[in-house]
Amino acid sequence: MPGGVNSPVRAFRGVGGTPLFIRSAAGPTITDVAGRTYIDYVGSWGPMILGHADAEILAALAAVAASGTSFGAPNELEVELAEEIVAAVPSIEMVRMVNSGTEATMSAIRLARGVTGRDKLVKFAGCYHGHADSLLVKAGSGVATLGLPDSPGVPASLAQHTLTVPFNDPAALAEVFAEHPDIAAVIIEPVVGNMGCVPPQAGFLEFVRELTAKHGALLIFDEVMTGFRVARGGAQERYRISPDITCLGKIIGGGLPVGAYGGSRDLMRNIAPTGPIYQAGTLSGNPLAMTAGLVTLRRLKDRSVYETLEQRSALLCEGLARAAEAAGIKTITNRVGSMWTSFFTDVPVTNWETANLSNRELYGKFFHAMLAEGVYLAPSQFEAGFVSITHTVAIIDKTIEAARRAFNALA
Repeated sequence: MPGGVNSPVRAFRGVGGTPLFIRSAAGPTITDVAGRTYIDYVGSWGPMILGHADAEILAALAAVAASGTSFGAPNELEVELAEEIVAAVPSIEMVRMVNSGTEATMSAIRLARGVTGRDKLVKFAGCYHGHADSLLVKAGSGVATLGLPDSPGVPASLAQHTLTVPFNDPAALAEVFAEHPDIAAVIIEPVVGNMGCVPPQAGFLEFVRELTAKHGALLIFDEVMTGFRVARGGAQERYRISPDITCLGKIIGGGLPVGAYGGSRDLMRNIAPTGPIYQAGTLSGNPLAMTAGLVTLRRLKDRSVYETLEQRSALLCEGLARAAEAAGIKTITNRVGSMWTSFFTDVPVTNWETANLSNRELYGKFFHAMLAEGVYLAPSQFEAGFVSITHTVAIIDKTIEAARRAFNALA
């Protein structure tokens, strides 16, 4: 396997050292092949909002697997999950299931280009929307970690259709629209998770919505990370913004490979077979992913889950910030709901330019110090962390104590 891994950020290139190989996981913890157990704040990069190896999900998967793992034909479970998504996400009236977040964003962009008849796409520097060719232009996540803002293999003729502007910069976005009348869509992580957690500044999402509507471009919310994470209805519920197309993943599969994109009925009827815009997938809507997603989304109907996540995430982030300050280590901690990142900088992080000021070397040392304390953080400064409902107050207190020792060691 290239780099010994199947996804680049797992290789520890952003922090140095050899990656952990994981044997098992339960609740808020993971256990490696050497038998060491760690408090986990990666959560498989977001899906594990109920914690690892949830008993109800495992039982449901065992039951449905006995009836078959994939049919390549319609099944009731995909309809039930679609109903849950439509009921929860404000802008979605019709949804198409796919198998990954990359598939969802790629398909959403094709839909936007197809219905508008335009080619140009606007994205924001440092935002990662999967590894489709037109999206690997000034991307975040593993790409930023490896210092490769553009990937070889992406044709220049395709990249030229992708326009990149700074996140949280209304003036830059307005300038791009003034110069390019052929913009099909703007794709945005409403809360960025792929240059670390970066919230939208007050009024920014509203400005993006108004500007796209004014110019006849579609607004695509990449809620692969934020969907059912920052609120049941995602960032669009939290910030009361209605995009034209929403991309989902992670939590809606309960830990299994999944993706989805959706919007109004009028828009989604342009997708084959009811319309001319083609997209297909052999394993789309498979019963295993649909089952894990259904269990998860039905559990998340209990609004107290989000209250608990909010309280415990605030407790964690406040404790980490105090521990760093006490040790004389400069950090900025951003949080939205149960997404968070501690940046090793003293400059407020509002976009890729300010995130990139973070001290990568110091973060790497902190990462390994926390690993020695039994806490597994994202192996990159530029990734969000996640809290699950299995992260109890006692677990968070233990994490903060570990951070105090780690920060003191760095100091």
